[in-house]
Amino acid sequence: MQFSVLMSIYKKENPAYFSECIKSLAQQTLQPDEIVLIEDGKLTDELERVVSEFQNLCPQLTVYRYEENRGLGKALADGLLKCSYPLVARMDTDDVAFPDRFERQVKAFEEDPDLALCGGQVLEFSGSTDNVLRRKLVPTEYEDVLRYARRRNPFNHPSVMFKKDAVLAAGSYQHMPYFEDYYLWARMLAAGDKCINLSDFILYFRAGEEVYQRRGGWSYVGDAIHARWAIHKIGVSGLFDFLYASAGQTLVSLMPNKTRGNFYRKVLRK
Repeated sequence: MQFSVLMSIYKKENPAYFSECIKSLAQQTLQPDEIVLIEDGKLTDELERVVSEFQNLCPQLTVYRYEENRGLGKALADGLLKCSYPLVARMDTDDVAFPDRFERQVKAFEEDPDLALCGGQVLEFSGSTDNVLRRKLVPTEYEDVLRYARRRNPFNHPSVMFKKDAVLAAGSYQHMPYFEDYYLWARMLAAGDKCINLSDFILYFRAGEEVYQRRGGWSYVGDAIHARWAIHKIGVSGLFDFLYASAGQTLVSLMPNKTRGNFYRKVLRK
């Protein structure tokens, strides 16, 4: 099955991390037929140099440049429309894919024609992939995904591969700061799409302290409650699920940064 890889990058990305990400794509046992990279606003000269190197390393790369930064949801929505193939794999520009990631996911779609989305387990790391900090585990079976989605995001976003048509039918990526992916998965689940996760680890997810810092403060609380209410309104979560998850999110987001980081590491990760 032919597939595209969809990525978005903006000026605050780390060139060294981006370069490592690119190398992991070039080393895949099953190569993508197309890589779509959205430049969401002007990049630094250092990042542009890595993009040029990327084009030499991966001839299937196509770059689309936008003058203004519009946010992840809009960038991915535009990028999805530019993907040429029926399967699309997401990848963040600072993560590292396992060498057989795409091979495993394409096999899952070949074995199950009803499958609309397939994610996987990830290992969180800092610095080098030799320095694994913890595991971020998500449910594998469809029914378990449905239950988990009532209160938490059931997929590791940069690990997913999905059918383009299914995502477009669900309304594609939309502007929902920090929760673009969760809101999309919820709409797909509400539409009855079969969405699962592999039990395999398929991605190294870069997780420095800034990851937890972004999830703090009243602004983040507002975005979280807005997203969770939208998910509740489409029927994926009940009212109690919404209230429970919102209260927990508020409590965690208003913790001091260090305390919040410890909570994520010790309670929400393995």
